Amino acid sequence: MKNKNFIAIVLLMLTITLGFSQDDEEKSNIQQYTPSKLIGKGQIDLKWFNNLYTETKSTFVEGDIPRQTFFTSTLEAYTGVGSNKRWNLGVILEFKSNVINGRDALDVFKFDGENSSARSGLTSIAPSVKFVPFTSVSNFSIQSSFFIPLVDNESENGVFLDQKGYTWQNRFFYDYTFPGDKWQLFSELNSELHFGDKNESFANNSLGLTPGVFLSYFPSSKFTVLGLAQHSQRIDLGNDFAQDYTAVGGGAKYQLTKALNLELLYTNFIRGNNTGLGETFNLGLRGIF
Repeated sequence: MKNKNFIAIVLLMLTITLGFSQDDEEKSNIQQYTPSKLIGKGQIDLKWFNNLYTETKSTFVEGDIPRQTFFTSTLEAYTGVGSNKRWNLGVILEFKSNVINGRDALDVFKFDGENSSARSGLTSIAPSVKFVPFTSVSNFSIQSSFFIPLVDNESENGVFLDQKGYTWQNRFFYDYTFPGDKWQLFSELNSELHFGDKNESFANNSLGLTPGVFLSYFPSSKFTVLGLAQHSQRIDLGNDFAQDYTAVGGGAKYQLTKALNLELLYTNFIRGNNTGLGETFNLGLRGIF
């Protein structure tokens, strides 16, 4: 996969196909409903997000390593409760498919879990709540989710699938739209407290903190291009494993219909400690009904 060519082709195709039309009078969902904004009572928010991470380099060893690829498909469903758009209740499901030993990145879609170099399956479920803590600041919200593991073993035959431990995740969202509705700044702080038997998971008894910043430009109300930067820091709380990495990337979103939008993202892990140095290719669909 050629990183620069991939990004250029995707953005060029979107630009040619969609065009840079004038803004519609009515704001689209990609402008209104950032992760900071909650839906109203009776509305449904569905998001299907797919992340493919692949690596041939690692900070654990020098030089290239046999390719490893980890695919995560996440389905989130929320509904609005109450009359003031301050509370949303939902659930998150995660499905993973991973391959190792130099197999092609797209082999994750073969789902050949019986192979000694692959594993796949539904790995976790999480009840979740979103809320706006301050009535006067509707563009600041918190998403709190409790992930329950569904895997029996974290690794089998050397193939990692997912963490075998409980995770309490809290994500803090804030966005700001600049005058003129052409530029939008979105920021996030993701905190994940992992707990359980440290012998069952590398992540148990640790705290992960991941701040991120996203800057979006809207050539039209239905189309945006964006750049992003994220840093992740795992703090050892008794598992003797600290970790950190920094990733940068970019992407685009397009409002396909009034309810449905499409998202494409790419990130590259530019540095880190006790981690792989790979890249991610992401595709998401979100519908608000």
